[in-house]
Amino acid sequence: MDNKKIERREFIKGTVTSSLAFLMGSAYVLTGCSNTGKQAAGNQDAEAAVSSCDDYSNVDEVNLRKREQLGYVKQTVNPENKCSNCKLWIAPKEGQSCGGCLLFKGPVYDEGYCTYWAPQDQ
Repeated sequence: MDNKKIERREFIKGTVTSSLAFLMGSAYVLTGCSNTGKQAAGNQDAEAAVSSCDDYSNVDEVNLRKREQLGYVKQTVNPENKCSNCKLWIAPKEGQSCGGCLLFKGPVYDEGYCTYWAPQDQ
């Protein structure tokens, strides 16, 4: 009889622990990988307010560090791999000279590059 209580407790404890781990993992993946939707819209809004590709006044420290961590440079060393032909590129709106990126906020040169460059879908 006592063994059943212990087994039930262990089962419930294991189920709760597994569920929490699954939820936390899912939340981590969703927040880290879902750069579409709100974040993309936020990036585009931020891009609209920026007139120069060198103006980072509307970019917070987190996104400035993210640029650095991703190795973003204004000018690519490989002309075939540049921001404007990357899958994560946000094209500039009409009347603007610089685009954006789905990975971080702020202006991005079309001739730029970072380590997350990925070819656009054909």
